[in-house]
Amino acid sequence: MNLAINIDELREARISLTGKVGLVPTMGYLHEGHLSLIRQAKAECEHVILTIFVNPTQFGANEDLSKYPRDMERDLALVKPLGVDLVWTPSAEIMYPTGYQTWVEVEAVSYPLEGANRPGHFKGVATVVAKLFNVTQPDKAYFGQKDAQQVAVIRRMAVDLNFPLDVVVCPTVREADGLAMSSRNKYLEGEYRKAAGVLFKALSAAKLLYEGGERSGEVLKGKMKEVLANEPLAELQYVSCADYDTLKELAIVKGKTLLSMAVLIGKTRLIDNFVLG
Repeated sequence: MNLAINIDELREARISLTGKVGLVPTMGYLHEGHLSLIRQAKAECEHVILTIFVNPTQFGANEDLSKYPRDMERDLALVKPLGVDLVWTPSAEIMYPTGYQTWVEVEAVSYPLEGANRPGHFKGVATVVAKLFNVTQPDKAYFGQKDAQQVAVIRRMAVDLNFPLDVVVCPTVREADGLAMSSRNKYLEGEYRKAAGVLFKALSAAKLLYEGGERSGEVLKGKMKEVLANEPLAELQYVSCADYDTLKELAIVKGKTLLSMAVLIGKTRLIDNFVLG
């Protein structure tokens, strides 16, 4: 497993990777969700590049950049047995050198949901992912379904900017109680960790209604709100029932649909989603 920090090191190592290359972009503090992306990339590609970079431009002024969990030694130990060929760990100064002024912004699909709650977040995401694509030149790039709007933004960007790669969306990996795995779950302890299972319960309740024939977007959102309201430690930010690709809210569910939500459990902000249809 080769390690690279600066771009010249990365490009020199990339030249030796002949055949299909899969990219797994991460912000580190890896968990089983990340490892599942690496395994799928390994199954589909001759080589795998992993990036570990906590991207400062996708954090808002009041968000947890300084507190975001980091443990490079632990991360490298986790991925070493999985057959990753190259790990790129650039610094913020390498990705955004003095004088940097170029940004990528995906418009309509970035505006609702997370975009409304975290202004500028997806501009930071789209920009850094475009840079990762440009430098690593992968054939496939692997992302988790848990970050559904991020996936929608990246898929749109890849099409619009003609990146010659496939964006592969992998299933959300969950804890035993259904909580979607996330690096931020480390902030949850005791009663807050127990309460966090309510997101999965709310999504499951709405899905059960859908499977019973319910097609009203408002009814499905109402069921999610009802379940969340029964958990006193949960503070709802939004629930959504939207078209999977455009993220436009649906009055009537038809075709591929995204049920999603953002909830504060104590001071920890959690997101989750189910895909219908």
